[in-house]
Amino acid sequence: MDNFLIIRLSSLGDIIHTIPAFSALRKKFPESKITWLVGEKGKEILDLVPGIDRVIVVQAKRWRGGSKKFWKEFSRLKKEIKNKDQIALDFQGLVKSGFLAFLSRAQKRIGFHRKNLKEPFASLFYTDRLEEIYENNHVIKKNLKLLNLVGIQNGKYKKYEFPLSLPEELSESIKEKLRKIGYYGQKKLILYNMGAAWETKRWFPERWVGLIQKMKSEEIFPLLLWGNKGEKELAEHVNQKTGVTISPHLSLKEVMALIRESTLLISGDTFALQAACAFSRPVVGIFGPTNPQRNGPFCPNDKVAFHELECSYCYKRRCPNLECLKRISSEEVADLCLQLLEENA
Repeated sequence: MDNFLIIRLSSLGDIIHTIPAFSALRKKFPESKITWLVGEKGKEILDLVPGIDRVIVVQAKRWRGGSKKFWKEFSRLKKEIKNKDQIALDFQGLVKSGFLAFLSRAQKRIGFHRKNLKEPFASLFYTDRLEEIYENNHVIKKNLKLLNLVGIQNGKYKKYEFPLSLPEELSESIKEKLRKIGYYGQKKLILYNMGAAWETKRWFPERWVGLIQKMKSEEIFPLLLWGNKGEKELAEHVNQKTGVTISPHLSLKEVMALIRESTLLISGDTFALQAACAFSRPVVGIFGPTNPQRNGPFCPNDKVAFHELECSYCYKRRCPNLECLKRISSEEVADLCLQLLEENA
């Protein structure tokens, strides 16, 4: 019997993108023990994925070279993940994740070709490497390709599987919070997710204001979604200009439950967009420096606002002009939203 160690520590959206690979692995090896090594925030997502035998959390804050906390964390991880009778699959592609695969002492340590890694030196820790693959395909497809090295051929997947299970009490809790802010289910719940970890992924406040004004309708209940303090400040700015309700503070799991209840999500390249896609909720993606073919929505009817430039696909977190986002107008995104709402009526 083969046992497996999945290594995908972060980010939240990338963890979502790895779930179809776990699903394929579980289907092929129903009796195997599958362990997932993940960062602290990501555990909340994996709590909602049935079929994972064990989740081991890497406490990244303790990874400080030379400190007592680091060595204590190192010793704990070494003890918990060490198992020769397993195959380690590194979906992260960093030196840290490759080292953790090596630390596991797995009989096989599988990773991507060095040219497909964020940090090519991670390849040194693998025993088996996938052949170089085309990076313009969706990252979910890339993750599924890694399973070729354990005998799972996934080249012709027509639909990605996300075995996410939200507890009924979680769904009821989010419905109650929606009722408290005036939403009772009769209207279309439109989520405007304005935040993003990178400034180069954040569309401009005035464009959000313009979009919301063009989307006004008696049939729509608009809601501003936020996650951290900075995003809340942005939501408050847009609220002052539009009067649109700001969502209450929500846990990660509650955000996922809210997204599942939504009629439409408008978002940049963030966790919220990835979660909406996993739940097959309609999305309009707003893309700047990242590639929508690789990181964007994958359902046939979903829409993307994106303008290809000479500097496109730079994946930079800072930019002096943000021309890629400036090219995206409120009118363009509103047209995509209205088109998608009509197609899903």
